[in-house]
Amino acid sequence: MSLRFGQNDMSFKDSTLNGQHVRLEPLNEPHLKGLAHAIKDGQLHQLMVTSVPHPDQLQQFLNNAQIERSANHSLVFATVDQHSGEVIGSTRFMNTDWLHLRTEIGFTFIAKSKQRTAVNTEAKLLMLRHAFEVLGFNRVAFRTDYLNQRSRKAIERLGAKYEGVLRNHMVMSDGRVRDTAVFSILKSEWSGIKSYLLEKLNHH
Repeated sequence: MSLRFGQNDMSFKDSTLNGQHVRLEPLNEPHLKGLAHAIKDGQLHQLMVTSVPHPDQLQQFLNNAQIERSANHSLVFATVDQHSGEVIGSTRFMNTDWLHLRTEIGFTFIAKSKQRTAVNTEAKLLMLRHAFEVLGFNRVAFRTDYLNQRSRKAIERLGAKYEGVLRNHMVMSDGRVRDTAVFSILKSEWSGIKSYLLEKLNHH
């Protein structure tokens, strides 16, 4: 089966994505200490409807990220405050299918003190722009726990369209069987959504 064309070499590059409020740096060892502080800001790892690593498990988190990166399935970022240089969270491209030009943005978490700021909007703008304008994807998906109302509303505020629910989709670490809500943005929708997100950022 031949690969489709439309991208330079059908692979992730270790690119840093820069905005006014945040920059997204490919996750590496020096980020882990700051990432532990970000997780402890709100005890994010204890929230039922999120998948956030325990601060003591970040080395394994990095190891897994590097394995996924080597397989060209995923690119994990540290979310860094552009002004202070502080690591305030993480996000990633994941479940990438280069043949069909689709990827997913997920496994996102942000320190509680930085939530409901411009951080998440700008980080998603940077990633969506990179996905559609640099990497040439046709589709970017978002998936979240059906019970996570805050996450679902945040995804909807990006302009993503709700596609439905994957029932009994995942078994969580506590044994709960999770239903997963699915959203997406298509390449044909990107121009309008980009303008919308830039307008949102101008209001911050």
